[in-house]
Amino acid sequence: MNDGKVSVLMSVYDGETVSNLNTALKSIKKQSYIPDEVIIVKDGALKKELDDAVSDFAASFENVNIVPLKKNRGLGIALAAGLRACSYEFVARMDSDDISLFERFKIQREFLLKHKDISALGSDISEFIDEGHILRTKRMPATYEQLYRYGRFRNPLNHMSVMFRRADILKVGGYIHFPGLEDYHLWCRLLAGGFKIANTKTVLIYARLGNSLDFSKRRGGIKYFMQYLRLRFFQLSIGYTNLFEFIGGSFLSSVICLIPATFRNVVYKVLRK
Repeated sequence: MNDGKVSVLMSVYDGETVSNLNTALKSIKKQSYIPDEVIIVKDGALKKELDDAVSDFAASFENVNIVPLKKNRGLGIALAAGLRACSYEFVARMDSDDISLFERFKIQREFLLKHKDISALGSDISEFIDEGHILRTKRMPATYEQLYRYGRFRNPLNHMSVMFRRADILKVGGYIHFPGLEDYHLWCRLLAGGFKIANTKTVLIYARLGNSLDFSKRRGGIKYFMQYLRLRFFQLSIGYTNLFEFIGGSFLSSVICLIPATFRNVVYKVLRK
């Protein structure tokens, strides 16, 4: 499928708001490069307002494929189902509450067409609580070499900003059920498998945080730390990290996950500069 066409992959669940979903969908329709198809996975039954928003979008946009799941299965399984439904070479991830900027798909598509050795391309993101009020911008390393090292300790790509080559993602097993860290797990498999990733040094996404303290609470606690620890063991098992990096990464995760949410919020602000 060396055609350069773009599928957009989005998952929606019942906890989303209609306003956020409509804003996200509107940003897809307003792209300078209009995607060739949009795959929307309904992760379980949706309230009528959300269901209507999805149906209205499908009626107003050519080539929308809705993939319904009978019950809520979580992001990893939902995206795995959606990825199987994608028809085209490039797949752009899109969260149901974020905003893709006007030239996002055009910039990423042209980059992947030019750099055929890159399997997944992310970008810097600007995080916001209320539209029009940017809280901070999260800057990422750009090159494969930088990201290979960075990924041993921290997630190397902002998931909602990524466009990837569908075939390469499927070669390493695609999305799996790994709650909270589905994307990080995927990038580790990609890097350990010899595939390359990169980031553009351009903000291509406005990422909705909600309340910043609530965001920090979701990224902490024993359960979240144990999931991170499972990821650290996985990195070690596939040869992506060595024993010293495993210990360092586990310690970093323990500090971030187990400190009080207020302090974690401060740490995230520092790390995202």
